[in-house]
Amino acid sequence: MNRLFALFTVLLLGSCAQPSKTFYMLTAAGPMPPGGGVGIGIGPVSLAEYLNRPNLVVQQEPNQLAVAEDHRWAGDLAASIARVTATNLGRQMKSGNVRTYPWLKDDEIRYQVTLDIRQLHSGADGYAVIEAGWRVYSLPERTLKASKTFVDREPLQADGYGPMVAAQSRLIERLAENIAASLRQ
Repeated sequence: MNRLFALFTVLLLGSCAQPSKTFYMLTAAGPMPPGGGVGIGIGPVSLAEYLNRPNLVVQQEPNQLAVAEDHRWAGDLAASIARVTATNLGRQMKSGNVRTYPWLKDDEIRYQVTLDIRQLHSGADGYAVIEAGWRVYSLPERTLKASKTFVDREPLQADGYGPMVAAQSRLIERLAENIAASLRQ
């Protein structure tokens, strides 16, 4: 019995010694405005293969990426990008009527924005980068209103994964600004 208790204690202490995982989430620039406004749907969002994982990714060299095993997204990255883009775009368009894909009825949506996130990471150079293709469709006729590629970079304000995710959040805010500018035309 003493041996079993000793083995259990060793296993328990060993599991406590393993590093814990830290979870991160993208954040919007502020809350979505209350009330109505033009109906906008965000999604679907597609991710580059290297991003479609729970872990944060860092570029170490031009053709080398590292996966941060203990630093993970708090949820699905594509859903998080859709949520943050929706909030930021709602702020830009002064609309509280912004939904993420899938929504229940198209008749409440005037514009659908699809996103193709090709890059979203930071690198050893101290910058976070984004490359995103986006399209805006007018509903219900589903005609293409705009199609563009957004490329930008944002300096990290400090070392670490938290500042990296904060810089990526600012890039997604600027992506929403870019989309809003096309919607206003």
